[in-house]
Amino acid sequence: MPVANPKKANPSAIIPDAPKKITRKKKTPKIIAVVNPDNCTGCEACIPFCPVDCIEHVPRDASDNVGVIIDPVQVRFDECIGCKICVNVCERMAWDAIAMYPAADVAEFFGIELHDKYEDAVAAHAGEAAGA
Repeated sequence: MPVANPKKANPSAIIPDAPKKITRKKKTPKIIAVVNPDNCTGCEACIPFCPVDCIEHVPRDASDNVGVIIDPVQVRFDECIGCKICVNVCERMAWDAIAMYPAADVAEFFGIELHDKYEDAVAAHAGEAAGA
């Protein structure tokens, strides 16, 4: 008798445990998580699973979602490590609102620069804030 695949029998079995330690990006990943705000319910299921803590709610004053009761989440792209954990969590526990895209395409589409290390991203952000 064939052994049942536990991932098919219980889809939540492939959702990892929440990280015990938050890490930081060490290089620019090939792919980056992007949230589709039209699909995101703002349930926050993905937030505790992110190993680099780069998912947050969209600030209400920055959201163009008229009549939305709970603001969607967003990924801070320059901190994302491309691990796909949030995609798996959202797909299995929530609404399938997060997808992975090539980092170069994300940078071009959003008009941003992605840095290799977390520290470089922080320094660039501090420089932008000082110049504003």
